Amino acid sequence: MTALPRHSVAVAGVVIDDQDRALLIRRLENGRWEPPGGVLELGETFAEGVRREVKEETGLGVEPGALTGVYKNMAHGIVTLAFRCHVLGGTLMTNPEADAFRWATADEVAYLTNEVFTYRILDAYRDDLRPALREHDGVNLARS
Repeated sequence: MTALPRHSVAVAGVVIDDQDRALLIRRLENGRWEPPGGVLELGETFAEGVRREVKEETGLGVEPGALTGVYKNMAHGIVTLAFRCHVLGGTLMTNPEADAFRWATADEVAYLTNEVFTYRILDAYRDDLRPALREHDGVNLARS
């Protein structure tokens, strides 16, 4: 009997401020700029996971809004659900996962992040109520 494929489910919070800038964290493990997020815990709702990940990685309390995209890392079997978020309070604080923060405009995102994260963030700016569905290899989007 063949083993079933295993997938991880992750969430990402694309935090956009009142100046229309997205919050990026610089990951301590690799020095890359990304939106906050991580693996959903068992028994945790999507909203709870987004709130927890953003709080752990930034110090900010947020409220997740619309689901803006679903992204599958084809190489690692990770499915990430991204939500546009707004800040409720808190203070940005470095931590074991993020050593710096940056509020970036939509134009700045493309040169600060890799292609996958650029689309993940820019998809959160869209007014379309349907979430984007995208596959990638961890860095670049899959081309159909």
